[in-house]
Amino acid sequence: MDRETKRRKTRKLLLDETKALVQEKGCNYMTLNDIIKRTGLSKGAIYHYVKSKDELLALVLEERMAEINDRFFAKVKQGRREFDGPLQEIVKKLPSLQDPHEATNQIFLYLISKNDQPAVSEIINKFYDQAVQLSKQWITAGQDAGVISRAVHTDKTAELFMLISYGFRMRSSISENAHAFNADDFSILMADLLQSK
Repeated sequence: MDRETKRRKTRKLLLDETKALVQEKGCNYMTLNDIIKRTGLSKGAIYHYVKSKDELLALVLEERMAEINDRFFAKVKQGRREFDGPLQEIVKKLPSLQDPHEATNQIFLYLISKNDQPAVSEIINKFYDQAVQLSKQWITAGQDAGVISRAVHTDKTAELFMLISYGFRMRSSISENAHAFNADDFSILMADLLQSK
């Protein structure tokens, strides 16, 4: 196995086990020692990827965004000038934003609760900026393909989508009750805003 393949496999193991531990123990009670025991990786191997538990948790958030991005652009690269295929790759994950037990939601809320710590604040800001940039890229790709109106304000729309996504995550931690605005409504709103003339 070449070095790059081994690195990818190690990173996947690290992130998969982190997600599992978050769901089992929660972010507050999960430790890097738990990760070491669970993965069989040495402390040095883990520190090759991250400097802290918070950075490791942030990698899980980044991985989720990267997966959505990869699926979106895989649909775009199929060469069809369509709106629905790539959009479905984004909206597929929207219902999970409403699940308080989903690992990335737990991580997001945990990191937000530590925003007063400069290192964590930097992680959160970096994640937000990255998410907004990806949203902008998705909108621009749709505009370039002629399936999203050029009248759509890329910056404002990308930020609006992120604000709603963050709102879903926050609301899921407060209440599991049924709400008037849900993930299906969000996907309809996205389609309406992106296809407006």
